[in-house]
Amino acid sequence: MAAWPAGVAYQPVEPDRFTRMVLRLHARAPRWAVPLAALGCVGLGMTYALISDPTQSDPDARPTCLLKLTTGLDCPGCGGTRALWYVLHGDLPAAARHHFLFVFALPFLAWLFVAWAGNRAFGWRLPELQLSPKVIGVFLAAWAVFSVVRNLPWAPFPSLYV
Repeated sequence: MAAWPAGVAYQPVEPDRFTRMVLRLHARAPRWAVPLAALGCVGLGMTYALISDPTQSDPDARPTCLLKLTTGLDCPGCGGTRALWYVLHGDLPAAARHHFLFVFALPFLAWLFVAWAGNRAFGWRLPELQLSPKVIGVFLAAWAVFSVVRNLPWAPFPSLYV
């Protein structure tokens, strides 16, 4: 392994045409454009959940999740769309039955979005949710354990199957 001579610095890479275009658009865009685009994406997802009614499917229908289709196992997000549908209809117990961790995370995700979007679009200084790496790690570990446990075939774990 060769060592770099002292005083040699990396030369910045010249951005390509697409990157320069995106940077120009970003520089000209109003402050509220990115939060509005993010809100539009969230709104589209919620509209899809409302229109498609994921709770009413044909019992013989093939799963749309690639992991479920190939292995028969529930993926870490399995039940999330149904949980969102129930949340949007105000049925929190049914939503938690389909994906408890999704329902648990929703208020935190909503607050993170409002604080970020309010600061970005209007300059609001809302109290930010301070999540340490340890807290995030514990949540991701709980999600991983939940994803494994819900696929175990012996009692009481089949009750977590949706």
